[in-house]
Amino acid sequence: MNPLSLHPRIFGCIVAVSATVFVAGCGRKAAGARGPQAVPVLTALAAKRDVPVIQTAIGNVQALRSVGVKSQVDGVIAEMHFREGDEVTAGDLLVTLDRRPFENSVRSAEAELANARAVETQAVADEERYRTLVEQMTVSKEQYAQFHARAESARAGVQAREAALANAKLQLSYTEIRAPIAGRTGQLNLHEGALVKANDAGQPILTINQLSPISVAYSVPESVLHDVRAALSAGSVKVTVPARGASTTPLEGRLDFVDNSVDPSTGTILLKAVFENADRGLWPGEFVEVTTFVGEQQGAVTVPAASVQTGQRGSQVFVVKKDQTVELHPVKVGRQAQSDLVILEGVQAGDEVVTDGQLRLVPGAKIDRRSPSEAGPGVVSAETASGTRSTFKLP
Repeated sequence: MNPLSLHPRIFGCIVAVSATVFVAGCGRKAAGARGPQAVPVLTALAAKRDVPVIQTAIGNVQALRSVGVKSQVDGVIAEMHFREGDEVTAGDLLVTLDRRPFENSVRSAEAELANARAVETQAVADEERYRTLVEQMTVSKEQYAQFHARAESARAGVQAREAALANAKLQLSYTEIRAPIAGRTGQLNLHEGALVKANDAGQPILTINQLSPISVAYSVPESVLHDVRAALSAGSVKVTVPARGASTTPLEGRLDFVDNSVDPSTGTILLKAVFENADRGLWPGEFVEVTTFVGEQQGAVTVPAASVQTGQRGSQVFVVKKDQTVELHPVKVGRQAQSDLVILEGVQAGDEVVTDGQLRLVPGAKIDRRSPSEAGPGVVSAETASGTRSTFKLP
């Protein structure tokens, strides 16, 4: 008896399984024939452009002028004419001291001057009378000399009293303490009723800081000193500080000071920049990032910084070839230009470089250019070397 006739269901199952295995095997061969899947990446073109030569540093904002206000005479504070934090202009009345002792000194000096003038009048009259008598030979020359000396002494006495009166009036004027510079007042260290000493070595009554213009002090390596000096000799050197607060525009100033020596302990040199600071975006004491524009590198080849990776042989970039595969180029990196890097060797202007997706690439791998929206969660957008956020789809 034929076994196949006895088990028709078993025979059908064997045929079905064999067909499934055959189809699966064909599918694997077809997939192998298509080759490795293209890697999704973002790319950008290397650009040739003029790149500003910049030097960045951390700077400290300083008042261009800062004055501790002190009294020039001993006295008691009678009245304050401002509030802490007020903006004042040069010459504004800030503090009044008790004027009464100084007014008394003025009146006393005036009385002494009046007495000295009376003495002078009498002495001069006596001198004139004895001059006439000596001419008439009525008195001796020695007697006349005595009265002449008295008159000269009286004249000197008047001059001394005039000087004393002027000094008393000057002391009286010092009871009005005025702002020596324009700026913003700080915290009050003394208040009404406090006794102040003339030119006290201790803390001042208050401190005024000039806020406009304002200075930023920072240090740069001595290696850039030549570039800084060359830029200064060519004209004004631009210095910027990132935008402050709600503003989106960086603050722009100019280099104003280069120290006369390099600090041998740090190998740096002190610079100072001046900013108009009309909107008070900079405040004394705070730390800011300072960018100094010391020149321009013309015709530099730049690529997005995201395209440069570090490998065993140093910096390297994946460059896309015409057949849509990539090759690894070792590169020599120059200075940074915002979000780009200057490439000194290894990439030419117009080369297409991979800016994202490099982790899945090997030399010879095929790529699939994607836009930022379709690249998937593992790929982000990148800026081109010319500063435009984009990807390039070449034919």
